[in-house]
Amino acid sequence: MDFYEWSFKDSLRVSQQGIPEPNTKKKVIPDVLIVPLIGFDRYKFRLGYGGGFYDRYICKILKFKKIITVGFAFSFQEITKIPINKFDQKLNYILTDKKIF
Repeated sequence: MDFYEWSFKDSLRVSQQGIPEPNTKKKVIPDVLIVPLIGFDRYKFRLGYGGGFYDRYICKILKFKKIITVGFAFSFQEITKIPINKFDQKLNYILTDKKIF
């Protein structure tokens, strides 16, 4: 997974997967990364969608740049403890409708 520079003025091309993508090949590393989740715990670990894409990306870019990772959730998505392994990355913040972790 990588991120590329793009603005609304730039054209897009449709990939083989049918996804519009930037024509540019200039990779960028974001300052803030919004990370998807379906569950989280008070220790700021998350349960994602099972591919490990964001965990691998966070691990890779932290070698080059400090970034802020944020997850958005509803408070009911909190569970007592997320089962984690050595590849799972802790988020900096999780923002819910009732609390900021």
